[in-house]
Amino acid sequence: MAVTESAPGTAPATQEAPGARAMQENPTARTAHETVTVRTVQENVTARAAQEGILRRQSTRESAARTYARALPIVPVRARGLTIEGADGSRYLDCLSGAGTLALGHNHPVVLEAIRKVLDSGAPLHVLDLATPVKDAFTTELFRTLPPGLADRARVQFCGPAGTDAVEAALKLVRTATGRSGILAFTGAYHGMTEGALAASGGAPDVRVTRLPYPQDYRCPFGVGGEHGAELAARWTQSLLDDAKSGVTSPAGMILEPVQGEGGVIPARDDWMRRIREITAARSIPLIADEVQTGVGRTGTFWAVEHSGVTPDVMVLSKAIGGSLPLAVVVYRDDLDVWEPGAHAGTFRGNQLAMAAGAATLAYVRENGLAERAAALGDRMIGRLRALESDFACVGEVRGRGLMIGVELVDPGKSAATPGGPPPAAPELAAAVQRQCLRRGLIVELGGRHAGVVRLLPPLTITDEQATAVLDRLADAVAEVAKTPTGGGVPGARKLPAERTEPPEQTDATEQNEQTDPTKQNDQTEYTG
Repeated sequence: MAVTESAPGTAPATQEAPGARAMQENPTARTAHETVTVRTVQENVTARAAQEGILRRQSTRESAARTYARALPIVPVRARGLTIEGADGSRYLDCLSGAGTLALGHNHPVVLEAIRKVLDSGAPLHVLDLATPVKDAFTTELFRTLPPGLADRARVQFCGPAGTDAVEAALKLVRTATGRSGILAFTGAYHGMTEGALAASGGAPDVRVTRLPYPQDYRCPFGVGGEHGAELAARWTQSLLDDAKSGVTSPAGMILEPVQGEGGVIPARDDWMRRIREITAARSIPLIADEVQTGVGRTGTFWAVEHSGVTPDVMVLSKAIGGSLPLAVVVYRDDLDVWEPGAHAGTFRGNQLAMAAGAATLAYVRENGLAERAAALGDRMIGRLRALESDFACVGEVRGRGLMIGVELVDPGKSAATPGGPPPAAPELAAAVQRQCLRRGLIVELGGRHAGVVRLLPPLTITDEQATAVLDRLADAVAEVAKTPTGGGVPGARKLPAERTEPPEQTDATEQNEQTDPTKQNDQTEYTG
């Protein structure tokens, strides 16, 4: 008896296997067949109970600070490409991708091969900051991908294993190099969870960093949006720096995200990025680009700053550069390299397995043009999702760049905070959409100022067929939330996008051989979400 996937949280459905009809005609064979079926059902019950036990123990043992586990009560036991399988047998399309860490998806063959090669070689796994062939290969590949204006004179500092460690190092670097202490950052920013990174983020409780307006169209801080709104934001920055009575002394550096991820998937306009580069360069203010989530092809160029042609003085890199394993670095212009020996260190800055996996990932993305594919596929996905804006009043805006996509949910029944502005964000609707997505076998993240944005961060190897399955399931989830009172009571849920032909339950998102096609995956999987 073959087993195929059912909706998450239910037992896998049974499917008639070859020879099953003959068994029905043979009593002896039927008895044996029925025994197998009973065992399969029992195994499903046991697996579900085991998963519930693991989740129960997690809730009693782990910190109250845990996050993803609260919204995603699953226990992953196997994963490949875009697919995660839970302990209960349910399968999901993973558009969280480790918060953007998995550029090639789960357990990509080139990543596994790179890790096994190091393990089988007998190479040391922990070397602090000593030179190794693995580290040399990673650094060479990393420098090959950097923006030309930086690659020619770059230095790299290996940090602790998380992006927030690299942010701390970057802030320390520019303060040391300039002899100044102030930092410029932007509203809505997210740079990590350590003290200095939090201070530069939008939700900082203590204002020790000068906060500047980050331009956006949908909720423009100046109420105009577009090119004019971006220019006003740039002028505000320039005025603040040049006004002797602004209260802002000459800063040590400015840190920004080319696309604000946790802030709600807000891409910076290219013209604004160029203006900010002009402003900082003219005043000898080092510009730090936080590419922790936007890097390695995610937005449609290898590094998101390349959209605007801007060359930052410092780049903060993590997540995808480790090929799914912990790794973080700061890359910066050589004239900023004024640190004394030991001025910045970390016990786990020599992660050999992560460097091997990272080098393999960087090379694979570069050699197979996955950044360019992310740009093209992302445009198509965003275009398809924008139909939801007219189909559902609760969908405020669809935005993004490449395969970094956000859908902002709003409450159309409430008045806008400012005359003529958009309705307020609806975090309860976004959470409801996330739950409905999970029920349909789709994992998504939430973000935005009020957690009102549903985020998609699929691996760069997602196939066209899988992308269609993702969009179908998300559209289905939005439609369900829009029509139910518990989902916000938004009346008049209208038709779904025209491309929609089959419900998600019938979508065959079969993964194909990624070794022959870089946009395909290497397992055969049925989805019946």
